[in-house]
Amino acid sequence: MSDGSVHAALRSDHPLVLVEAPAGCGKTYQGAEYARELVKTSARGKPLILTHTHAACSVFAERTSGHRNAIDIRTIDSVIARIAGAYHKGLGIPADTSAWVRKQGESGHAQLAVKVSGFVKRYPIITASLARRHPVVICDEHQDSSGEQHALVMALLDQGAKLRVFADPMQKIFSEKVLDGSCPPCDWNELKNAAQACEELDVPHRWKDGAAALGDWTLAARKTLRGGGVIDLTGALPDGLRVVFAENNAKKHGDYLLDKAGRKPVDLFVEKEESLLVLTRHNQTVRAFRGFFGRRLPLWEGHMRVGLEKLVNAVTAADGDSAKVGAAIVTFMEDIGKGFSPSAFGDAFQQEISDGCTKHRTGKPNAIQELARHVVKNPNHRGVSAMLRRRAERKAQDAQFSDIEFDNYREFHDAIRLGNFTDAETGLAEITHHRTYARPKPPARAISTIHKAKGLECDSVVVMPCDAKTFPAKDDARCLLYVALSRARYRLMLVLSKDNPSPLFKM
Repeated sequence: MSDGSVHAALRSDHPLVLVEAPAGCGKTYQGAEYARELVKTSARGKPLILTHTHAACSVFAERTSGHRNAIDIRTIDSVIARIAGAYHKGLGIPADTSAWVRKQGESGHAQLAVKVSGFVKRYPIITASLARRHPVVICDEHQDSSGEQHALVMALLDQGAKLRVFADPMQKIFSEKVLDGSCPPCDWNELKNAAQACEELDVPHRWKDGAAALGDWTLAARKTLRGGGVIDLTGALPDGLRVVFAENNAKKHGDYLLDKAGRKPVDLFVEKEESLLVLTRHNQTVRAFRGFFGRRLPLWEGHMRVGLEKLVNAVTAADGDSAKVGAAIVTFMEDIGKGFSPSAFGDAFQQEISDGCTKHRTGKPNAIQELARHVVKNPNHRGVSAMLRRRAERKAQDAQFSDIEFDNYREFHDAIRLGNFTDAETGLAEITHHRTYARPKPPARAISTIHKAKGLECDSVVVMPCDAKTFPAKDDARCLLYVALSRARYRLMLVLSKDNPSPLFKM
């Protein structure tokens, strides 16, 4: 069995061990068990577990509980940020590297990685110091590494650290941001050739308690998708797998609407499950699902706070300009929910700020003016915080605000918390730091993109819609579909389309 050979390879004296690790086959168990054992047997340093998501950090922290101070568990981006913070002068960036990354936009982390990669290549003493501190490095989901991230862990190997790499090419769902000066991406075959030992996990542990047939089917689906084939749903299906055919009848782009017959089996499945993820590919569809399920299911927001970061950047750049702060608030409200649209609230809110809230108002205009006064009085993060807090209070008290809904509750309340800090960027840094070490988990029942569900598992999963737009015949769609299928421990529902079928299924 693969479990025994992987166990032995991890504990060998080989500098580099590569383990191909399909979802649900015990990768986290093997890595965590090895790390716990190192705590007892290693004479120096801490084992370092490198992940690509904070959700994965949370899972490893849970599996190694009791050894929190003896095992370092970090995202690889956070290690790069630590190096950048320590050597920011040499890199030519400010000491607040997080603020610098945010100001670069979507490619901020990639730009920082390029800078750090080049720097440690010129000064190998940095990776030598890290290798002494962490004589064993366990890399989780290494297929998601950028060229810079791969170069960093290989530099640790060159400096004497043992490298234990878990990866699965079929779970590569994050696209790389390739910039000028980027390192070449990790080549899977080259890495296998460089490793002294290559093993593959093949026992579907995630499904061993009552859903063995679903586990076998999931591994078979992985093999089919990897080989370029299509998943055959025409024959007998395993216990735990339910296939439903339903068409999205929404007229508006991005909305989701099923007829009564189509949505009935979905509602029955969702309502009875206590551990549930509803998964889809696109952020816009996730937001549409909030309305589709009557806003009964919350969103899994994950670790990132994109809207909040945009808000902080805009408020900082406004430098006391109340009109710009007001515009930033309207954008933030649209990013995290619905109802605060320009026609309903946004335009009037910004006009009140421009007028200085001097005109006599009654009814709804007076309510809007009350919110705007907070920004006029304090055109900064504290005014933003006070305005949002008052909006939350009025939502509970005033029917005029009943149409305003939030999809990202945690992000909204994080924005309110900004007012507790001396400036917005300090507040964002502290809030992010706290969230990182609090290891947040998704709600028991939630809607999520497939990307944010990476590394998670739950009893039941609905994957919808399984149509040609969501899962076309492309390599990235094959990986996304496999990741979605493999999240369910006991029950999996696929909502397929006959009018616009995905080419990845045979129906």
